[in-house]
Amino acid sequence: MAPSTILIIDDEAGLRESLEETVRDLGYDAATAASGRTGLDRLRSETIDAVLLDLRLGGDMDGLAVLKAIRALPVPPPITILTAYATAENTIEAIRLGAFDHLTKPIGRADLADNLTRMLALRAMEQTAPAATDDGQIASRFTLVGLSEPMRMVQKAIGLVADSDTTVLVTGETGTGKELVARALHEHSRRKPKPFIAVNCAAIPSDLLESELFGHVKGAFTGATTDRNGAFRDADGGTLFLDEIGDMPPAMQAKILRVLQDKIVTPVGGRPVQVDVRIVAATHRKLPERVAQGLFREDLYYRLNVLTIPLAPLRERLADIVPLAEHFLRLAARPGERPKRMTGALAAYLLSRSWPGNIRELKNAIDRAVVLARGDTLDVADMGDAGVDTGATAPPAGWLDGDLPTAVARLETEMIRRALLTCAGNRTEAARRLGINRQLLYTKIERYGLDAGEASGSVTGAVRNTDGRELD
Repeated sequence: MAPSTILIIDDEAGLRESLEETVRDLGYDAATAASGRTGLDRLRSETIDAVLLDLRLGGDMDGLAVLKAIRALPVPPPITILTAYATAENTIEAIRLGAFDHLTKPIGRADLADNLTRMLALRAMEQTAPAATDDGQIASRFTLVGLSEPMRMVQKAIGLVADSDTTVLVTGETGTGKELVARALHEHSRRKPKPFIAVNCAAIPSDLLESELFGHVKGAFTGATTDRNGAFRDADGGTLFLDEIGDMPPAMQAKILRVLQDKIVTPVGGRPVQVDVRIVAATHRKLPERVAQGLFREDLYYRLNVLTIPLAPLRERLADIVPLAEHFLRLAARPGERPKRMTGALAAYLLSRSWPGNIRELKNAIDRAVVLARGDTLDVADMGDAGVDTGATAPPAGWLDGDLPTAVARLETEMIRRALLTCAGNRTEAARRLGINRQLLYTKIERYGLDAGEASGSVTGAVRNTDGRELD
């Protein structure tokens, strides 16, 4: 049986040749193309089993345009997007348009082997999805900042389910960005032109929640002086985000269940109305525990728990903390004003905190520091009360002396050393905890001259490739 053929589409000759050599070493045939149009010509004339496609192609077709063209073929092969510049937007859009996966360069041999195995298994089972028909790349202002492994999984999940009408349940601690995920699902869906309506089920008194959600007619109750549509009808054709649904009163849970089943709402004092709404619900509660305690309907839980997107707390996403802080600095800048910058000491301090309030707490801390800072650079002293944290350990005297790259190098060395010790030298687990890929961890171990005892240990399965962004 002839080996499978992998098509590599990349306009950089060095990277294209390196991938070709690795693909052949793994036992496959390799075909190459230096442009999107050349790649499409080969796909139309040759038998190709899987495609590795660079996102940033030169010429008149970028990677996403080529991806759409491939997916429009009668029987498209599985495609993995490769990029050195991963963002939330291009990850979500690539997956939404039908990419099998979205990996960040450089790709380790083990990661590439795993990816090709899975793509070819999919090819063998002929489980390709229908071709995408959407026009143009979605540009969203609701950016999900962060390229740690947990966030990459969230972005890929959004891409997979954005165009589905299935109810999605977003779970995670308070402040982890559940509404942002809901907005991203809406912004990357075909419902984008229609409304996105958010309702906090925990913030509205129980006696007003029915009217808030379903609306009412004039005279239905004391104070109902005019008709009101309610959130479901306001969101018709679009997306309704039910935040903190785990705190919804039991009586309202039964009515919501009926709406989810029938897509019919009945305004208070009015007649049933058909609605076309995609529901995204969120909660920081553990719903199975609420069900066991009799506080949440089991049938509603199963109705909501069709597709679940879990959000990791910020303390498990160390690689996202500094990029998030920089993002909030940009948001805090006035129009035409250059954003303030962080010192190495502040970056180290932010990474040392546990952030029990998650992203919301980090944003508030940065916003407060911007107000308190007198200059263009933020330091720990500018954090005010936020700079007092029992969970933060002050660095030794002199540890942050020198320029920013030197301070960051000390920080990285200490964090890697601590992760390796905590994981008993297991580099795969250490890389996962640090939010970087294993290959980047090896590079930093060598760069900083960590001794063999700290960098040794068992290596279990390969970690999935992440951006591995360096602070310096």
